Amino acid sequence: MKELSRRRFLAVSAATAAAVSAGPAMAKVGKSRNLKMRNLHTGERLNTAYWADGDYDSSGLKQFNRLLRDHRANEVTRMDPKLFDIVYKLKEKLNYNGEIEIISGYRSPKTNAKLRAAGRGVARRSYHTRGMALDIRMPGVSLSKLRQAAINLKAGGVGYYPKSNFVHVDTGPVRRW
Repeated sequence: MKELSRRRFLAVSAATAAAVSAGPAMAKVGKSRNLKMRNLHTGERLNTAYWADGDYDSSGLKQFNRLLRDHRANEVTRMDPKLFDIVYKLKEKLNYNGEIEIISGYRSPKTNAKLRAAGRGVARRSYHTRGMALDIRMPGVSLSKLRQAAINLKAGGVGYYPKSNFVHVDTGPVRRW
């Protein structure tokens, strides 16, 4: 009886340590992860789970892919699900329950080239063209606070654009500008 109790204690301790090290936003594996987003270019809104029952939810991901499409070319791509994890962690870290405004999601290579040629400050090899970047803001949260929270995650690239009123997040290497 004593041995069983000790084993149970060790198992629970190991599971707790793993959950804590994963961070507060990801501690509950089975917990549903919902995001509320609004695409500012199309006016479309989405409030749904991208994660449910311990895994990415394919139906939710498809809906987010559609919301984040290249609105100029009406092209949809598969967005990197880790991008949604970053946004979810930011939402949790900042205790934000409002709608996340999307300035830019996916951009087709053709759209990216047009914007670059027009001098819009667009990177030649933008992570937007790979479905790995979002330009966002959270109304009511200062841009500098959002930027700092994104930097603290150390989860990818973070760009700060105060004149254009957005923060860029991507799933590429950790860097900032």
